[in-house]
Amino acid sequence: MEKTILVSVQLRNENSDWPIADLASEMEELAFSAGASVVQNIIVVRDKPTPNYLIGKGKLEEINSFVQEEEVKLVIFSHDLSGTQQRNLERFLGIKIIDRTQLILDIFSCRAKSPEGSMQVELAQLEYLLPRLSGKGAELSRLGGGIGTRGPGEQKLETDRRQIRKRIAKLKEDLKQFSLHRQNTKKRRKDNNLPSVVLVGYTSAGKSTLLNALTLGNQTTSDKLFTTLDTVSKSLKLANGQLVVISDTVGFLHQLPHHLIDAFKATLEETLDADLLIHVLDAFNPQIDQHNHAVLDVLEELGIQDKPMLTVLNKTDLFTEDNFMQSMLRDFPDAIPISAKNKENLDVLLIGMEKAFNGRMRDMHLLLTHKRMDLVNFFYRKGKIKNIKYKSEGIDVELSLPEALYERIIAEEGVKVIC
Repeated sequence: MEKTILVSVQLRNENSDWPIADLASEMEELAFSAGASVVQNIIVVRDKPTPNYLIGKGKLEEINSFVQEEEVKLVIFSHDLSGTQQRNLERFLGIKIIDRTQLILDIFSCRAKSPEGSMQVELAQLEYLLPRLSGKGAELSRLGGGIGTRGPGEQKLETDRRQIRKRIAKLKEDLKQFSLHRQNTKKRRKDNNLPSVVLVGYTSAGKSTLLNALTLGNQTTSDKLFTTLDTVSKSLKLANGQLVVISDTVGFLHQLPHHLIDAFKATLEETLDADLLIHVLDAFNPQIDQHNHAVLDVLEELGIQDKPMLTVLNKTDLFTEDNFMQSMLRDFPDAIPISAKNKENLDVLLIGMEKAFNGRMRDMHLLLTHKRMDLVNFFYRKGKIKNIKYKSEGIDVELSLPEALYERIIAEEGVKVIC
């Protein structure tokens, strides 16, 4: 693990609803997720940034002392650095300097498993690198390995701007093909009347654990941030017979850099096209209010803040006293408290999902000829059979089916509608 110093910077001229202590704490989580060993987290509060180093000379000398004493190899700033600031800091301290965006990209690079995810990470890395190439020169040659240099972007550090722009254009074109494939998949879902449910939430809120609990899946889970980067989708049949596709997407983050949102728009298309959002909140996290607002801000930026949404308060198993949970429910009166880990209260969540899709289901009472056992099997797969009787005149079936299938079923040979 790389010995690392964090520099958590808050500028008074930049409005932020996050206390500096919370920002510093999240930076430690991000650094841990990237595999860093944090030896010091230095907090800096300033009125405005300095053009050369972002922070003042006094703090810089303090950081330099820690670098020498602890033999630190990396310094990570919570605030984005300009190319000039980053170069000046590297010359002054003599070690590698990265900022929060580069740290997030590094984590993304480690988490991306699919070809599409890897392309999205590389695209974001190159677009971040491009305006910072000027004057790098010798510094680039000593960027060996480790945090801030991993992933596909590392291979491109010593190429010129034209090559990088060419690579960016190629990545965008390739990602369009993935997007077209996804659009075709979505069209098939719509043709089959499969509603889409998407889990959204702050990173590490427990979305993957919830997906596993609802679908008996084996999606990887971890306490580290951004465990899920590639979209994972599973089918889920509700008690009323409605079949839905439920997807887990990349976690959101406070002040997620805009170009990262742009690079991952393809992945976030699942969210854009969702019929229902399930907003997962970590009820045990002291920053729950900030996490809630951060997620809602990203949803607003994506233009989907008005989509139907259920809010769940996850990790209730961590509470030892009921009054804390009651306080949470006062702050989030419409939320559903659950423990995804222990599969507690998931029935209430499933009922909420059923209600959201009730209008898509239609009750039917049919009489089938005995030759149409194939339809009975079809009804079990696509809906919910409430009552079935095998009579001499045929198969008497009371069931609930997706509304979109009604016209198709009544037109089938050997089917008689009773009511």
